[in-house]
Amino acid sequence: MTNPAPPTASDTPDEPTIGAAPALAAPPRDFPIQRGCPFAAPAEYAEMRTDDPVARVTLPTKREAWVVTRYDDVRELLSDPRVSADIGRPNFPALGEGEQEAGARFRPFIRTDAPEHTRYRRMLLPAFTVRRVRAMRPVVQARVDEILDGMLDAGGPVDFVTAYANAVSTSVICELLGIPRHNLEFFRDVTRISGSRNSTAEQVSEALGGLFGLLAELIAERREDPRDDLISKLVTDHLVPGNVTMDQLLSTLGITINAGRETTTSMIALSTLLLLEQPELMEELRQDPSRMPAAVDELLRVLSVADSIPLRVAAEDIELSGRTVPADDGVIALLAGANHDPEQFDDPERVDFHRTDNHHVAFGYGVHQCVGQHLARLELEVALETLIRRVPTLHLAGDRDQVVVKHDSATFGLEELMVTW
Repeated sequence: MTNPAPPTASDTPDEPTIGAAPALAAPPRDFPIQRGCPFAAPAEYAEMRTDDPVARVTLPTKREAWVVTRYDDVRELLSDPRVSADIGRPNFPALGEGEQEAGARFRPFIRTDAPEHTRYRRMLLPAFTVRRVRAMRPVVQARVDEILDGMLDAGGPVDFVTAYANAVSTSVICELLGIPRHNLEFFRDVTRISGSRNSTAEQVSEALGGLFGLLAELIAERREDPRDDLISKLVTDHLVPGNVTMDQLLSTLGITINAGRETTTSMIALSTLLLLEQPELMEELRQDPSRMPAAVDELLRVLSVADSIPLRVAAEDIELSGRTVPADDGVIALLAGANHDPEQFDDPERVDFHRTDNHHVAFGYGVHQCVGQHLARLELEVALETLIRRVPTLHLAGDRDQVVVKHDSATFGLEELMVTW
C-alpha cells in the first residue's frame, strides 16, 4: 500500500487532508458490509457520505483501501481513465481471500482494462442489444410461466429463491447461451462458492473448474454442430478463426453466467420480499402493469444488490471531494451509497414508482457498465409482473425474521425465502 505523502504548508490542523502525517490521520474504518434492513444501504454509508465521503477502510482480507459513497464521486471515479479494474494489480481491493488469486488465474473480462476488456465486451454486445433482448420477451415469458406452473403444482410452502428466482434467472441465461437446463442448482452452487468472501482460492478454482468442464463439452459440440445460440456464435465468429483461445472463451462465458444469473436471482427475490412487505406497491402494479418498467428501475436503485462489485485501483493520484486517493491504492465505488444519496435522489429510502430522472448506477457506470442490463430489466419485468398477476395470495410462510439474508457474497441477496399462497 502506498505510504501517505507528507503534509504540505497549506494543510491546517482543524482540516487534515488524506496526505496528513500518520499521527494526525484517523484510523481506517472497518469495511461496512452488514445491512440492517435489506431494502437500504448499510447505515454507515450516510455518515460517511456526510463526514468522510472518501474513506479509508480495512477490508475483510485485512488489506486497506478507500471507499466512495457520494453519487457524483462514484460516477466520476467509474468514468476516470486513470482508474484500473485489473485484478492482477497488487493492491486490487478484493473482498474475499480467494478472489484475487483465482481472478488473476481465470481473468474474467470485467476485471480487466482496455484493450483486453474492450475486446471481450464487443464479443458479447450483439447478444445484449435492446433489439435482441426485446425479441427474447416471448421466450422469457414462456420460461417464467413454465417455472411458475411447476412451483404452483408442487404446492407451498416453498423456498422462493430456489423454486422461482434462481430458476428464472438461470433458465434465461441458459436459454441465451444454449445450455441444457437439467441442473439449475449446479449454477447456483458455482456462484455461491466463487462469489463468497469466505471461499479459498482452491475452492473457487474447483467450482469454476466444474463449470468450465461443462462449457468445454458444449463448445466442442457447437464446433461440430452450430446452433442458434450465443455459444455457437462465439465459437463460429471468434474461437474457430483463432481470435480467442479456449481458456479465454471459457472465462468469458463463465463470468457471463455467474454475473448474469446471480444478480437477477437476488433482485427477483429481494423485490418480491419488498413488495410483500409493502402491499400497496404490489397493488399499484397489479392495477397498472404499465408502471412495471419504472418500478423495476426504482427497485434496482433501492436494492443495489451489486453494491461493492466495482473494485478498482488508482493508476495515478485521484482527487475526489477534496481528498486524494494515492496511485496504486485500491478503491471501491459503493453503488448503494450513490443510489441512496439525498443530493441526487429526493427521500432516497422511499420506494417511489413515479420517481422521475431516476439515473441510478445499479448497473455501474462508464466503460464497465453491465453489458447485460437490458436482459436483466426484461427478466425482472416479466418475472414480477407474472407473479403479481398469477399469484395474488402470495405471502410469507413463517415469521419475517426467518428470512435468510446473505452478507458474505459479492452480490447482496437472500439465501432463502419461504413463501406460500
